[in-house]
Amino acid sequence: QVQMVESGGGLVQAGGSLRLSCTVSGLTFDNYAMGWFRQAPGKEREGVSCIKWSGDRTNYAESVKGRFTISRDNAQNILYLTMNSLKSEDTAMYYCAYGTKWRTRGCALDDFGIRGQGTQVTVSS
Repeated sequence: QVQMVESGGGLVQAGGSLRLSCTVSGLTFDNYAMGWFRQAPGKEREGVSCIKWSGDRTNYAESVKGRFTISRDNAQNILYLTMNSLKSEDTAMYYCAYGTKWRTRGCALDDFGIRGQGTQVTVSS
């Protein structure tokens, strides 16, 4: 059974930083692409960033490029998202997900399965 536990969210002022973590069990972690998705109240879930199984390719949503960094530790089965220069529009529930497909651009929700409960990020302006 796949389990994914997100942590690291919280309340932060605009311009601040957070580091999200996702601990994964129940699958061979380095066989899968991993991604972060988010959903704000009243909005559709969107892809934030994803990373290839080998860790050598990453994609980012235009809105977070240059501010967020995705990384993975295949030895510990942990996915990270380091978020800097946070903005109020980054406020959302953040979820990690795993997938078997890799696209040159973007992180398509249909390519990933979300199993975690999410971690809330709230940015105050």
